Amino acid sequence: MLILEKAPKGEEGGNSRVAGQGWCTVAPVNTAITYFNALCGAYTVEQGIVRAWAEEMGRNTDWVKSLGGNAVEIGKGPEGAEFPDLPGAECVRMYTIDGSLGYERLWKVLKASVDKRRIEVLYATQGKELIQDSQTKEIIGVRTEGKGAPFSLKARRAVVLTCGGFESNQEMIRDFLPNLVCCYPVGTPYNTGDGIKMAMAVGADLWHMNNISGPWYYLKVPEFPSVMELVPQHQRKEIPGGMIIVAADGKRFKSEKHDVTYGKHNVTHGKIKVAGQWIQAPAPYPMFMIIDHTLFSAGPLHDNNLYHGWNSLLKVYNWSEDNSAELAKGWIKKAATIAGLARKIGLNPTAVEDTINKWNAYCSAGNDAEFGRTKMLSPIKDGPFYAIEISPAFSSTQGGPRRNARSQIVRPDGSSIPRLYSAGELGSIHSYLYQGGGNLGECMAFGRISGRNAAAEKPRV
Repeated sequence: MLILEKAPKGEEGGNSRVAGQGWCTVAPVNTAITYFNALCGAYTVEQGIVRAWAEEMGRNTDWVKSLGGNAVEIGKGPEGAEFPDLPGAECVRMYTIDGSLGYERLWKVLKASVDKRRIEVLYATQGKELIQDSQTKEIIGVRTEGKGAPFSLKARRAVVLTCGGFESNQEMIRDFLPNLVCCYPVGTPYNTGDGIKMAMAVGADLWHMNNISGPWYYLKVPEFPSVMELVPQHQRKEIPGGMIIVAADGKRFKSEKHDVTYGKHNVTHGKIKVAGQWIQAPAPYPMFMIIDHTLFSAGPLHDNNLYHGWNSLLKVYNWSEDNSAELAKGWIKKAATIAGLARKIGLNPTAVEDTINKWNAYCSAGNDAEFGRTKMLSPIKDGPFYAIEISPAFSSTQGGPRRNARSQIVRPDGSSIPRLYSAGELGSIHSYLYQGGGNLGECMAFGRISGRNAAAEKPRV
């Protein structure tokens, strides 16, 4: 067995490494099928693969334990489900290593298992093209590029694509996600849609290309490829001072805090309920977080110890304690008045002032009449004032090559491409609503299905 890893050593692991490290297990099978179908809504998935998902997801936790991981349940039944009122939500079981989220806990268990087996990993090696037999259409190898030189590898039994999504490919984002002008990754910057392109070139069908886990609203600066979460947005932190986020028209467009939640543990991953239906949250661009001096002076605006995310774990930026370094870098804009701040960031001063006045009135009344925000209902009143440009961000894209119940990649007519398999976020089966822990759970479940079936292929001479 050989693993090709696009990232250099030290930055490997994809989103699996920097995700929250909670995974989903489901049981019993028929209840899980009901819940998954409800998550799909009108975006139905063939029932054979749904059953394979439900059966194999139910084995996740025992499998993690077999690798030596101390799996601890942190959510059960509807309380652990992201959408607890959907039929079948009682099937959900949420687990983490040692009962705590983040800090690469699950990934370390998986990596230790790879190391123990002495599986060879080629780092900084990007898959460029699948090699397909012209007669049988079997996948017989991969053309790659590593250390600046192209080379080809023969596959004795099969190729399994686990390349992630296209979070760092702005062209694909514009092509497949028309509601987003741009979007940036919370996780690995190495997910650029390589597996999607390789699979398409050998005849793969695509599915779920318009589905994402997001959008979030984070800071993106040119110096870093992934985004940074700002402390005022954090769902579990209350800090003094006023804060809102406005779009290019100077108006708010949703609750700025992750407080309008639906499940106990999650925040619906970028979906909001409007007129009784779940839709993708708006992601205007540009948008700006506006804060007052009370909030600015309360402490660093970015948490250097966040438990997940690329820039918190692998490319750590040490944010200054008083935000002065970021102000000097131009990441934060400052002005003595709201009108002056609006002009500095290119917005209509009157529109921004009206929005601030409206927000302050909501705070006085103790009720956000527009978007139902319940946390940090503090007025923006103490100057000077500050603005930070915010960008749409996402945890993962879900689309890619369609797979079947055996984890084989299939063509538009449903026939499988011989000796080609996939797992995880690349062609995820999540078609619409997303259950937290679902991608990690899917990585493990369909990774095992792919592994079993690929290993059973007759070796090529």
